[in-house]
Amino acid sequence: MDRDKYLTVSQLTKYLKLKFDRDPYLQKVYLTGELSNFRLRRGHQYFSLKDDNAVIDAVMFRSQFSKVKFTPEEGMKLFVSGHVSLYERSGRYQIYIDTMEPDGVGSLYLAFEQLKKKLSAEGLFNRPKKPIPTFPQRIAVVTSLNGAVIRDINTTVRRRYPIAQVVLFPTVVQGDKAAADIARQIERADEMGNFDTLIIGRGGGSIEDLWPFNEEVVARAIAKCQLPVISSVGHETDTTIADLVADRRAATPTAAAELATPQRLDDTLMAIQDLQRRLYNIMKSQIDFDKKQLTKLTQSYIFQQPTRLYENYAQKVDQLTQRLAQLQQQQLTAAQNQLTQLQNKMVAYTPQRQIDQGKSAVDQLTARLKNAMQTSSQQTAQQLQALVKQLHSLDPLKIMERGYTYVTKDGQVVNQAAQLTPGDQMLLHFADGDVAVTITEIKEKK
Repeated sequence: MDRDKYLTVSQLTKYLKLKFDRDPYLQKVYLTGELSNFRLRRGHQYFSLKDDNAVIDAVMFRSQFSKVKFTPEEGMKLFVSGHVSLYERSGRYQIYIDTMEPDGVGSLYLAFEQLKKKLSAEGLFNRPKKPIPTFPQRIAVVTSLNGAVIRDINTTVRRRYPIAQVVLFPTVVQGDKAAADIARQIERADEMGNFDTLIIGRGGGSIEDLWPFNEEVVARAIAKCQLPVISSVGHETDTTIADLVADRRAATPTAAAELATPQRLDDTLMAIQDLQRRLYNIMKSQIDFDKKQLTKLTQSYIFQQPTRLYENYAQKVDQLTQRLAQLQQQQLTAAQNQLTQLQNKMVAYTPQRQIDQGKSAVDQLTARLKNAMQTSSQQTAQQLQALVKQLHSLDPLKIMERGYTYVTKDGQVVNQAAQLTPGDQMLLHFADGDVAVTITEIKEKK
């Protein structure tokens, strides 16, 4: 047998893998199928794609899967791209996926709806909204350093309420690292603790441009923030997760600044002066009313004749004193009656009387015991005599005295003729002695 022509399993598998890897049609494959055997893992993802007639194993490494914006679900129709190769350890071919998109709906829209549903179930959208301070001293703004958002906010604040200070927390508002940076700047502003209001926002753009404000990390940073948050992301028609979680939503950065500040300073000062006048009039009216009440009280009979204030109370004290004396007398009489009853009971239950009663009871019980013992002894004697008579009537000697005997052979009692043969020696036992006999003839009863 020529052993050299036989391949090992490893050699054949490596050859097939080389074929897969060198095939130009398998270097970039676009597939559509239904997601199967999917379980979300922390690292690499392993699952299958199938249709009505076939199934293929699939792998998506962590670096590629981290770029997928939505969460794949079992049974979901997908569009994927990648390359096909053979896994040597199992000998099975599989597709290594680079990109993944849902079939029929955009991945970003699907991710938006999935996160919206998740956060809504947790109650993040229904939390009590924090009120926006009317007269803020310091306003924190999380946005791009060079964008138009900060310029619009600064212009609006200077025009409406110039005494408020605007502090910029510059952040990246677009790209893969933007969401983490936005969340970090929100936390920074909140930790500083000396701001009245926080504005987050950016200008308009596509859904991809606005996507950092749809990330879960930003939503949770807003929900955790102790400052009231105004969200101004994109245009008026754009709605992000950040808008839904924030305490207020503004259509534009200018509108956000208007929400964060009162009216123009002149209007505010006029409103303050009007409030001062109203406060003065209210206080003056209250003081005048209190003066009239004081005059009325000082002229009342209580202040004119103060003794009348306690006359009724003095009479009531007398009545209560009399009632108290009556109740004390009643309680004393009841206590005396109870004492007399207890003394009578003590006479009835003196120790000597208890001893006499006990002796009488002992004498009665002793007499009953003697009678019971005599009765029991008589019954026992009668029973004994009856048993002796029965025993005598069953005594074998008494029976033999009436003419009965019994036969033994070799020390054994013989009770059947079949136990004997002619010539056997045996003993006849009488009441007054034994007789030795020899069997000469046996007659059987028919």
